[in-house]
Amino acid sequence: MGNKENKMFCFQCQETAGCSGCTVSGVCGKKPEHAQGKKTVMVSIMPCTAKKAEAVRPNSYTHGEKDTDIVITTTELLRMIDNFGLDFAGLEPEACDMPFGFGSGGGVIFGVTGGVTEAVLRRLTPDHSKETMREISECGVRGDEGIKEFSVPYKGMEIKICVASGLANARIVMDRVKNGEAEYHLIEVMACRRGCIMGGGQPTRSGDRTKAARAKGLYNADNTTIIKKSDENPMVLELYQGLLKGKEHELLHNEFY
Repeated sequence: MGNKENKMFCFQCQETAGCSGCTVSGVCGKKPEHAQGKKTVMVSIMPCTAKKAEAVRPNSYTHGEKDTDIVITTTELLRMIDNFGLDFAGLEPEACDMPFGFGSGGGVIFGVTGGVTEAVLRRLTPDHSKETMREISECGVRGDEGIKEFSVPYKGMEIKICVASGLANARIVMDRVKNGEAEYHLIEVMACRRGCIMGGGQPTRSGDRTKAARAKGLYNADNTTIIKKSDENPMVLELYQGLLKGKEHELLHNEFY
């Protein structure tokens, strides 16, 4: 939720989904002149149980109001669907409201370990060809290893990258950096092994086949997207050129101690 003047700032969370969840007034909520005093309630559905605690942190408020009012996990949502007896096969197909119905492949793969880094690497190249996207995906960024180390050439230098998933693995990487045993230009850390697809709020009892299928599902969804780079999503560009202009750091960035 945002200020009390004429804008609303909605965040799924201040970390992974916050930057993509921020939207304009009148899209996720009515404009003040049409709201009739009604408050927009922001409900975030997340694969992570930690988002419940993050939603009430002091730095998850904007102008004194919570950015996210309610957080439920994907497992809790599934239970609600079962309890109400909803049969998705019997529902009429319907597109998502904009801007949420329009995304990029770079945004889709954020949920798997290495996905954030892969999106960054896509951003660094001006090329949009399938061959380039394939080369990036095969540079060492994908895979379910707990710690992945690789390098990529960029403007005459080798960019050293480390991707870690699972806090135990993150500790190993941080200790190595602190002790001078390793040096990287970019380190990606996801708290859960294999990334958000295996978050604490996801359905449990997931074997190796399920874990692999979840990652494959995101990559398959990425393959069907027209826009591969997050920064080329026209909806995101419109937000940055409009509502977010000059307010990016205030609204989208966070600090942890």
